[in-house]
Amino acid sequence: MGLHERRQREKENIRASILDAAFSLAKTEGWASLSIRKIADAIEYSAPVVYDYFENKEAILYEISVNGFHCLHIELLKAQQAHNSPEDQLTAIIDAYWEFAFKNKEYYQLMFGLGMQCSGKGMMKEEFSSFQDMLYEGTLEIIKKKGSNPDNACHSSHALFQQCTD
Repeated sequence: MGLHERRQREKENIRASILDAAFSLAKTEGWASLSIRKIADAIEYSAPVVYDYFENKEAILYEISVNGFHCLHIELLKAQQAHNSPEDQLTAIIDAYWEFAFKNKEYYQLMFGLGMQCSGKGMMKEEFSSFQDMLYEGTLEIIKKKGSNPDNACHSSHALFQQCTD
């Protein structure tokens, strides 16, 4: 089992190196100039090795996006949990969203389709909906608290989401 475990760790390390190199290259050169060849050069392997781990560049971008959405979700949860009232939670969530966007420009560009094909094709639906769901839940709580019609929460949260992401 020792040899098998070592090989598995090596594979995981190479995969992580590919993702790290891609993200690092994107930070310095931009997403548009990222290529499998540049990633392979950065990790000192040949391009076919990269293809052993990822089908194509879009698969690498997808994995990086998933990681970005995970990081964003953690920040949004922290912001939400730091407050008790739905109004304060909603404000904190929106602030955390924008703070993430400015501090993590490369992730944000990739996650929200500014240079990534797959986010626009619906592949990121689950990851993308986290922020929408938090806005909806906060809006619903505020509407209920004020005694308004809860059916309006969907439209109100959608409008709020559009304002945040446009």
